This record gives sequence, C-alpha cells and structure tokens, in this order.
Amino acid sequence: MASQEEVVQKIGEGFILEYYRRFDSADWRSVGELYFESACSTWEGQVNVGREAIIGKLASLPFRTIQHVTTEKDVQLTGDNAILIMVMGQLKADEDPIMGFQQVFLLRLANGSWGCTNDMFRLSIHNFGA
Repeated sequence: MASQEEVVQKIGEGFILEYYRRFDSADWRSVGELYFESACSTWEGQVNVGREAIIGKLASLPFRTIQHVTTEKDVQLTGDNAILIMVMGQLKADEDPIMGFQQVFLLRLANGSWGCTNDMFRLSIHNFGA
C-alpha cells in the first residue's frame, strides 16, 4: 500500500503533467477546468481572481505556440491537507529564446477531485548590471 507521501507525490506530478499538456495545446478553456471557480492566479505580478479571469489572462498572452519543460518539482502536503507544488523549468514561446520559469500551485480536494485554488507564475529573467 502506498504511503500518504507517495500518494501526494503522484497527485502533484499528475497535475503538473496535465496542466502543462493542456497549456502547451493553448486550449485555455481546458486549462481553466483545472482551477476552482474562485481560484486566484498571479501572472508576472498581475492578479486574476476567478476561473473566467484566469482563462481571459491566458488567452491574452502574446504567443502563438509554447512548450514547457519541467526540470524540478517539489510537492508537499500542507497542514490543512492541501497540496503545494513548486515547479522550475524552461519554456519556448514562438521564436523567442528559451526562458526559465517558476510556478507555484496550491491544490485542494473538493467533491472528490483535486483542483487549483492558487497559482503564481514568474519568468526567470535576470538583469545583471542594470
């Protein structure tokens, strides 16, 4: 029988695989299905509250194609039985150079299924010597 830690890891990894599969297909409505109706997402500092606002933000992003590669992920069970996920990786959008990114998700269980309540995304853009 799998330990609680193994189950949490499997849920987190499954969410990550499904999230980026949907995101890379640019099917924003499908990505939105992974969020609870009242979810909150911060994208490069811009806060979007609610599933429809999140879908709208994603649909407004200025690229035609995108591909994510996750290089590291950490999955933890929180004290109130939510799952916290931190992802580091690289993405390629259109003809832009490859860029690093970090994304954090908070998942909760409701009505027998896991969904995202909070999400934060940042590109890893460093400006040394500004």
